[in-house]
Amino acid sequence: MFKISNYINGEQAPPVDGNYIDNTSPINGEVYSLTPNSSREDVLLAVSAAKRAFSSWGSSTKEFRCRWLMKLANAIDGQLKELAVAESFDNGKPVWLAESMDIPRCSANIRFFASAITHFNTKAHEMDGGALNYTLKQPIGVAGCISPWNLPLYLLTWKIAPALAAGNTVVAKPSEVTPYTAYLFGKICQEIGFPKGVINIVHGYGSPVGEGVVENCDVVSFTGGTKTGALIAARAAVSFKKYALEMGGKNPAIVFKDADFDLAIENCIRSAFLNQGQICLCGSRILIEESIYETFKSVFIKRACDLIVGNPKDSKSNLGAIVSKEHLNSILSKIDLAKKEGGVILCGGNRVFLAGELSNGYYLAPTVIEGAKGSDTINQEEVFGPVVTIMPFKTEKEAIELCNGTKYGLSASVFTQNISRAHRVSAKLEAGVVWVNSWLVRDLRIPFGGMKSSGVGREGGFGSLEFFTETKNVCIKIEKG
Repeated sequence: MFKISNYINGEQAPPVDGNYIDNTSPINGEVYSLTPNSSREDVLLAVSAAKRAFSSWGSSTKEFRCRWLMKLANAIDGQLKELAVAESFDNGKPVWLAESMDIPRCSANIRFFASAITHFNTKAHEMDGGALNYTLKQPIGVAGCISPWNLPLYLLTWKIAPALAAGNTVVAKPSEVTPYTAYLFGKICQEIGFPKGVINIVHGYGSPVGEGVVENCDVVSFTGGTKTGALIAARAAVSFKKYALEMGGKNPAIVFKDADFDLAIENCIRSAFLNQGQICLCGSRILIEESIYETFKSVFIKRACDLIVGNPKDSKSNLGAIVSKEHLNSILSKIDLAKKEGGVILCGGNRVFLAGELSNGYYLAPTVIEGAKGSDTINQEEVFGPVVTIMPFKTEKEAIELCNGTKYGLSASVFTQNISRAHRVSAKLEAGVVWVNSWLVRDLRIPFGGMKSSGVGREGGFGSLEFFTETKNVCIKIEKG
């Protein structure tokens, strides 16, 4: 069985204790590699390497860091197809999705921040009386980057790129559920001769690896579940270190009667089921104005039921596999609870079994649920799968109250052709991101993050560079001549 390695100090490194975790492909339900079950000692080795490398990387020029990051982005582009196939096999998503979105976004992330750091400016303020204040933006040290399983390499680079561009070194912990492309990323770094110790990758469970990263790194960026985020916040607070948390969502879409009907249908289908619904920004609650509810429901159900759950290698497959057996069972249990609480399954709700060598894979039909109350569990808790509820509303006020009636506040979509309503509703929604007549239109310059239990802090654009630096004020008293 092939063994994945950690990447520490520019070298592939087995776990110190020699322990491994089975890595199963959700496509066929079979173990195909072994992931390091790393210990705190592995984390400390990585942190030590990162600290040593920081002395030179942190004091290097912006142009130097930019050139290395551009070289890394080019190397990723050179292995796009191989990385896409690996991401699909490890995560379950269709190859076409990994090839068109995940892997291209990885190199785009790196290029963006490589360029952004060369335009990252500071401020100066002249005081009456003869003094000048200016700011310095200095790297913090070793950045701990903890990324999730739904967009494995995509979100890993979203964290690593700004940390490196700002002059920090990195210890990254990918999800133990989807480790393979992070391993390949380390191989790419090694192949191009990326400076040793600047990037380190340690595989393993949240305890002890994630805990070790939080405790021993100087700044922490995390994307994942809200419960884990709360634990990270508590641990980071003890030593007063900076942290950013991008967590769960229960994202709504509001469809008003004056919306472009076809546009709303298309975006709601995409936001509910892209990547098997396993994107933190996916829309899992659709609120439809009462006068068009039945028409919208009929078209939406047909579109959902026509989606093809199939072999991720097949370009005709709309949905691939759920990431793991445990997560598949979790989604099914939440569907069952929705039915017990009064929800009615209009489409899907069942596991899908493919033929042949994929018969043991973790596939689920796209699921649409009607009749659930706003207070029901299915409308309150994150499912993180291809499951969406639909609900009618009578007034704008009611729609806003339903949208804001959860502990989450990550994203929302509003479909209307009334520009005043679009602005008015967007301002009242408790969400870090609001899309109007669209979904998942992302600009890397824009701050990204959530409200309430969906997150703390903002990443993206210069906001990421701000996060990964300390701001120092220098005041110079100018003597009178």
